[in-house]
Amino acid sequence: MYNVKSPKAEEFIDDAEIRETLAYAEKNKSNRPLIESIIEKATLCKGLSHREAAVLLDCDIPDLVDRIFRLAEEIKQRFYGNRIVMFAPLYLSNYCVNGCIYCPYHAKNRHIPRKKLTQEEIRNEVIALQDMGHKRLAIELGEHPVQNPIEYVLESIKTIYSIHHRNGDIRRVNVNIAATSVENYRKLKDAGIGTYILFQETYNKANYEHLHPTGPKSDYAYHTEAMDRARAGGIDDMGIGVLFGLTGYRYDFVGLMMHAEHMEAALGVGPHTISVPRIRPADDINPEEFADAVPDDKFLHIVAVIRCAVPYTGMIISTRESQKVRERVLDLGISQISGASRTSVGGYTEEERDEETAQFDLADKRTLDEVVNWLMNLGYIPSFCTACYRAGRTGERFMKICKSGKIQDCCTPNAILTLKEYLLDYATPATREVGEKIIAREVEKIENEKLRAALSEDLAKLEKGERDLRF
Repeated sequence: MYNVKSPKAEEFIDDAEIRETLAYAEKNKSNRPLIESIIEKATLCKGLSHREAAVLLDCDIPDLVDRIFRLAEEIKQRFYGNRIVMFAPLYLSNYCVNGCIYCPYHAKNRHIPRKKLTQEEIRNEVIALQDMGHKRLAIELGEHPVQNPIEYVLESIKTIYSIHHRNGDIRRVNVNIAATSVENYRKLKDAGIGTYILFQETYNKANYEHLHPTGPKSDYAYHTEAMDRARAGGIDDMGIGVLFGLTGYRYDFVGLMMHAEHMEAALGVGPHTISVPRIRPADDINPEEFADAVPDDKFLHIVAVIRCAVPYTGMIISTRESQKVRERVLDLGISQISGASRTSVGGYTEEERDEETAQFDLADKRTLDEVVNWLMNLGYIPSFCTACYRAGRTGERFMKICKSGKIQDCCTPNAILTLKEYLLDYATPATREVGEKIIAREVEKIENEKLRAALSEDLAKLEKGERDLRF
């Protein structure tokens, strides 16, 4: 039976409740008065229930779909303005004992080269990322108790934070690793991680068990309850997501919304981020074998409704998606994107470009400089900011500031400062020219005179060689 506060996966992600919600949404997809009332509620930026969100996703009235999209753009601007946070994934190891049939790292794949980075190789990867201009990483690795124990993860985090190359350093390490124990989550918290990220893949238990036939990940409840254990271990910035295309998108969308509701109700803090990856080709994985692929138009609809339903959350899209798709979803709700990503183990170093160890194929293969330039020409501020995490604005504290709409008082100046650092240290002349115009424009838009003056002073300090200034 459905219970949003229950610690049990099958109660806070209740199959009967999802199916009833889907039936309700299908019945009301053309119910104009109801849909208009839900849209009106969404304008208050207090969020929507999973059932209300499902109705908006199923809405088939063209002018109301347009209103949903426009509202998503308005909400994105209210909470995140025109800032887009930049990050890169760092793959440490592709050893894995799981049997996930949609991932080339699965244990039965005998022809993919297996590789695990040494600490020296991690150092080289990090320096390569720093030389691009990255300040924020998300570390990724397969689940393997012998090759990838928690001690290896902790040592790797320590190595990453220790490297200061020229003006480069990694200021935030987010962690996307397999579900683990409260004790291990506490160790990750003590190691200074940013966000703990774990994708559910699918919330449909029967399909989940089919997709994960062997290995520790096959335990649906243990995986689904991971965020509860992470919270018990002291982690308060947590990111969730599904891999759209594994199961019918409507089912997984409702499950995703229910998980967000559960985290707010039971854990005291909702998802810091929600990711929306779609299944991609990789090694022995063919997406055409999965019947539930999500077309672009519906994918945009999903992003827009998530933004309306969970207005405070950061939304992430990776280089799985093409430039064209990424450009469209930036307006609809996305606030974080990866740039110049490599999904292979050791993929950032010049000596090693081994596509054979990639987890999935990339659709956007541009350099970081090209992505930064592109974003600025679209009117966005590429941000390398990590200030909230380092100033203790995490979890409930972050959510309180974010929901009030005041987070921009910190985020916009910090985004401008980190963009300035990037322009000074890493940008091509053409990108720097565009960036300086963007910065001048954004500084002038700051209404608070004291804040504008302080920001101008810090920008001058950066010109003189100081670094890592933040509000």
